[in-house]
Amino acid sequence: MSRFNYILTKSENGVKTITLNRPDKRNALSPMLIEELTQALHEAENCDCGVVVLTGAGPSFCSGLDMDHLMTMNARTPQEHRLDSENMAHVLRTLYDFPKPIIAAVNGPAIAGGMALATIPDFTLAVPEAKFGYTEVRVGYIPAIVASFLVRQVGELRTRELLLSGKVMKAQEALQLGLVTQLIDHADLMPSAYALAQTLLLNSPQAMRAVKCLLAKHAKRRLDEELEDAIEANAQQRSTADFKEGVKAFLEHRRADWPSMHAKV
Repeated sequence: MSRFNYILTKSENGVKTITLNRPDKRNALSPMLIEELTQALHEAENCDCGVVVLTGAGPSFCSGLDMDHLMTMNARTPQEHRLDSENMAHVLRTLYDFPKPIIAAVNGPAIAGGMALATIPDFTLAVPEAKFGYTEVRVGYIPAIVASFLVRQVGELRTRELLLSGKVMKAQEALQLGLVTQLIDHADLMPSAYALAQTLLLNSPQAMRAVKCLLAKHAKRRLDEELEDAIEANAQQRSTADFKEGVKAFLEHRRADWPSMHAKV
């Protein structure tokens, strides 16, 4: 029985599976889910598993920030905004620095923060129907924390395109960009993830850990600085008039009337 409210975990044959378990909310990222996912990853780091598989319950992998949490943002303090940003940065950094191989089995849409959870792991297996996108600018928000990871994956030009357009792309395009490792039919997704995990378990655990440690060490200094800047930018953006209007428009299912468009220069 899982000790978590929004995460399911199981261990079998050297593989720990972590499942985002809010299917009624499309596995949206609430503060509690982020906290529980971070805890589950730390536990997996210290258990005897050799590989972690991350997936979502229901038809979605993760839809990004939780709507209920979004509705409360305008009433939150700057300190609370910063804490939210720090917690998101921490779970993504935990994924990036994780010392064991992680396989994301993307069973459906992975949007905004959900896309980061899907593409930061070492391997990303996705169903052809999955969609990906950093859509934050559509609601006056900024995908600051994910930017440091994305630019390492696809380069600055593609990062600018994805983050500024806020477009949602099909799994095939994500595959072509190198953000997805392989497209796999839904019925074969989890079996394929476990087959890959068993292949990885044949490798030297110490050697794989050393490879991941080396890669993380190469990026550490810049990531430390960049994520601190991103946390601050993320928290500050939540106090802007555009963000407040973006959230309001999103909840009211209308097009935003951006205050910055009317501001005097």
